[in-house]
Amino acid sequence: MNMGKEIQLRPKANVSSYIHFLLNYRNKFKEQQPNTYLGFKEFSRKCSEKWRSISKHEKAKYEALAKLDKARYQEEMMNYVGKKKKKRRKRDPQAPRRPPSSFLLFCQEHYAQLKRENPNWSVVQVAKASGKMWSAKTDAEKQPYEQKAALLRAKYQEELQIYRKQRNARKGLKGSAKNQHRGKTDSDKADGSN
Repeated sequence: MNMGKEIQLRPKANVSSYIHFLLNYRNKFKEQQPNTYLGFKEFSRKCSEKWRSISKHEKAKYEALAKLDKARYQEEMMNYVGKKKKKRRKRDPQAPRRPPSSFLLFCQEHYAQLKRENPNWSVVQVAKASGKMWSAKTDAEKQPYEQKAALLRAKYQEELQIYRKQRNARKGLKGSAKNQHRGKTDSDKADGSN
């Protein structure tokens, strides 16, 4: 007995008339030649040749199966609830932005120069060139960017702590306002009295 919510599986997708033919042909082939093994490539080639050689009347039989299968799929999809996509949390506009990495600082510095030298390049091509330039740099050449990134990270951590304190203070004010609305104060909560 399942006490929780029943898991509804996504309906099996409909298949084309050719796939119906292929499945039928495979079953017949297995019955007629049970000990014969054909690789996927060879079997697919045989099926394709056979599909091209069958009459329109015989193909119509598989097309009718495909139509029925499509109708079944559409009906099942209408009743299918499925998983609900999780909504992405909206970013608080007051929250500090994450600092760029040393590599991104390097890219920002060299983007304009690369774009000037190669005006026809896309953003992706410029990014690839920046990546190659970065990987060719020695640790000593990367040091100024890494130091700047470390300073920006430290500044970000400070701003983040301040932001969290302010956010918690705002939440605390909202919570006490709700309690006062209900007729409770902070001293009542501490006493445990109603």
